Amino acid sequence: MTRPPLELLAARGTDLLVRVVTAACAARELPELAEELAGLVVRSAEALTFCDVYVLDEDDRALEAPGRPRVPLGDGDAGWVAAHGRARRHADGRGVAIPVHGDDATTIAVVDVRSAGPCREEDVALAAALAVLFAPVLSSCRRLRAAEEREHAAERFAERAVEVQEAERSRLSREIHDGIAQRLAGLGFHLSAAERALPDHHPEAAEQIGLARRLCELAAAETRAAIGGLRPPVLDDLGLSAALATLAREAGAARLDVTVTVTGELENALPDHVQTALYRIAQEAVGNCLRHASATCVDLLLEHDRDRVRLAVTDDGVGFSIRDVFAPGRRPGSYGLRGMAERAELLGGRVSVTSRPGVGTTVEAVVPVPASRRRGPETGRGDAEGVSLPARRGR
Repeated sequence: MTRPPLELLAARGTDLLVRVVTAACAARELPELAEELAGLVVRSAEALTFCDVYVLDEDDRALEAPGRPRVPLGDGDAGWVAAHGRARRHADGRGVAIPVHGDDATTIAVVDVRSAGPCREEDVALAAALAVLFAPVLSSCRRLRAAEEREHAAERFAERAVEVQEAERSRLSREIHDGIAQRLAGLGFHLSAAERALPDHHPEAAEQIGLARRLCELAAAETRAAIGGLRPPVLDDLGLSAALATLAREAGAARLDVTVTVTGELENALPDHVQTALYRIAQEAVGNCLRHASATCVDLLLEHDRDRVRLAVTDDGVGFSIRDVFAPGRRPGSYGLRGMAERAELLGGRVSVTSRPGVGTTVEAVVPVPASRRRGPETGRGDAEGVSLPARRGR
């Protein structure tokens, strides 16, 4: 009868059990755990001279071991064991590959041991017992690795998506600058020339040319503002805090008083694509205050709170009824809030809106970020109505 793993290990002495428990509790990541298990097998068996621990990759198509080439499923002794789930001795009799089974009885790893001479049965049994005891820990490490890979893949996708969006904005900015802006400049030049060349006895024509020239100047100014909004250089040159300060000054030119409060060393803590997305959300929120809210004052707060960054834009405008604006089946009036929500959701965050007629509106975006543990002040809006905004809605 095969002896249970714990009984087999206990027969080798309590020191071995202590080493097993210490290794299982201390190493929680691959490939460090695989290396620790391989070293433990060699140190514990009397005649085994070498051991490799191969762990199945995320796609379950190949085995990976520290410092070793990948072994496709089915190739060699280790690959055969991973594919069939049964132990297999090497052809020369000096080694054996032992499967490690996960919670669902599938093979998640292979312990490949070798010795100077023929493998002793007691050493093979010891290696198999260690494989059984380490199976739950290896399973946990594989799940942790898979979760981290999914998280990293999501971060890479979000970063790439923001990069693509900003590249398209940069392209549009260049095209507007080199196309529409240049043609408006040329049109203004010709209108000025026509105004100077017109005889004095055509006052009505001179008045119309003057009106056309002023409209052209207004269109040129709006075009320059659109170019700056599509890709503000200050965001690339000085970072998010300076970009928000510039946004506040531009709003001030439109008679909107914007106060910016920033807590934490954001430029050092936030990746570039997160800074870009937060700036775009702030830009849209302040734009909504100018276009819709009839506001005079806006408080813009950007803060770190543990592992997240929070952007809150609060105005003193007319506000609106959450129930009316976000009623089921109501067609959204614009894409502003929907765009903000989509940007936040792309980064794993959310956008919420709090408002009430006569009270004003708060748009809050919360985005998770790694590492930062800074904490800033919280703000509230009394008993105003609020709604968490999915990306499909708009304002």
